[in-house]
Amino acid sequence: MSRVRIVGGQWRSRLLPVADAPGLRPTPDRVRETVFNWLGQDLAGWRVLDLFAGSGVLGFEAASRGAASVMMVEQDRSAQRSLASSAKTLSASCVEMYRGDAVKFASTCERPFDLVFLDPPYGKGLLERVGHHLDRLLVADGWLYVEAEQPLDELGSWTTVKRGRAGQVCFQLMRGAPR
Repeated sequence: MSRVRIVGGQWRSRLLPVADAPGLRPTPDRVRETVFNWLGQDLAGWRVLDLFAGSGVLGFEAASRGAASVMMVEQDRSAQRSLASSAKTLSASCVEMYRGDAVKFASTCERPFDLVFLDPPYGKGLLERVGHHLDRLLVADGWLYVEAEQPLDELGSWTTVKRGRAGQVCFQLMRGAPR
């Protein structure tokens, strides 16, 4: 089992286990540092959704930086067990888990979030399937972070405001049109 390091906040430098699940690619340290520099290091009070949680490192980074709540959605049983174990190890009481299909969760979730992380398995059309649920999942002035195989200019009504690339990973921070 591999491990991933939290890069900032109260759990800085803590190592978390990563389940050996198909298609799981934890967001690299350098990318996470960039994203949280864009967002700001203090996420106190934020409500965060890590929709395709995988290793959970994005959600745990947000919790480490003070997020009030982090909902992690993961379908793979071994990955979800690893997430639950990490949350227990960190005493991360703000972290909630949902084991199931992320697209179904997105279509039925009634809670709005300040920040949504979308880092789905590649090549399955999952971003497009989630795209039309984003206006309901995010507050009007919320942030959307997306990792994809190709750079994105928009997803639903959300447009890219900052972007980067690290190896094969294209990552972008998006904002919604004023509602």
